[in-house]
Amino acid sequence: MEVTPKHTQAVSGWAAMEPSGEVVPFAFKRRENGVDDVTIKVHYCGMCHTDLHFINNDWGITMYPLVPGHEITGVVTRVGANVSGFRPGDRVGVGCIAASCLDCDHCRRSEENYCDKVALTYNGIFWDGSVTYGGYSSMLVAHKRFLVRIPDALPLDAAAPLLCAGITVYSPMKQHGMLLGEPGRRLGVVGLGGLGHVAVKFGKAFGLKVTVISTSPAKEREARESLKADDFVLSTDERQMQAMARSLDYVIDTVSAQHSLGPILELLKVNGKLVLVAAPDKPVELPSFPLIFGKRTVSGSMTGGMKETQEMMDLCGEHGITADIELVSTDGINDALARLARNDVRYRFVVDVAGTGSRL
Repeated sequence: MEVTPKHTQAVSGWAAMEPSGEVVPFAFKRRENGVDDVTIKVHYCGMCHTDLHFINNDWGITMYPLVPGHEITGVVTRVGANVSGFRPGDRVGVGCIAASCLDCDHCRRSEENYCDKVALTYNGIFWDGSVTYGGYSSMLVAHKRFLVRIPDALPLDAAAPLLCAGITVYSPMKQHGMLLGEPGRRLGVVGLGGLGHVAVKFGKAFGLKVTVISTSPAKEREARESLKADDFVLSTDERQMQAMARSLDYVIDTVSAQHSLGPILELLKVNGKLVLVAAPDKPVELPSFPLIFGKRTVSGSMTGGMKETQEMMDLCGEHGITADIELVSTDGINDALARLARNDVRYRFVVDVAGTGSRL
């Protein structure tokens, strides 16, 4: 058990101890509930592809032991003396951020995700110098700034992935004017996975014509029938891609594998915008001609700030938007991680941390 000064609350969880691709039961301690803190009993935690990258140390920055999980939902059990916005029994969520400097220009604009001193919910360094541990655990202590309310209309399990997958696609959609409800605007979504299927739901909720772009022909039925996408394009079919040339206003690329952006850029109208929200292990190919001859823009975006996250969650409550999930017990985490590595999930695994089958 790790010992850290002022970390007195015993917690059970699941951690990767080495880059083996597996997690094991792990006992550790969390900090005391401070005056600005909220203690949460974790009910559910979504399983993000980022968890795999960190577990396997794909980016060379993992600090073991690693307790993954940044799509956390649960119920407040305790609040600090300076906390006025939450009380015991509230349904809440914690996403990707555990701390930031709170004082830079980004933090003042509630763009905490871009703060130079941001600390991630796991594998980060908190203000007290301790390593942060995520939501594959029985409880969590969060600073009040980095907590959001979960609307009563949303189930805690299917709402959990919105705290990463949801805000990751919502933020650039808002930034680039995709959520203004302008008639006839067209959105392309590359990849129909955990992020992509939520992007389709947002697009449809805000009146966009949505086209799913995928390498898998089996995804067409899911895209059209389950998610109500307006069009489907098989990206490996040159004729289909040519038929859709210069037809889209925006594209969100959610694919975490190495690929070329050239063919995707050709789908955009002049002045069209392509936003990357995934992190392939190797650089993507970016040919210049589709940029130059279409005056197109390529940008990136990561998660979102706290005000934007709450806004996104509230809109999901109004529109009934949740992730499509497969619930797994804590005993099934490693099997789910193996399936996630094979992209064998529709569309997001969520760990039932507090379920009757849980060891926590």
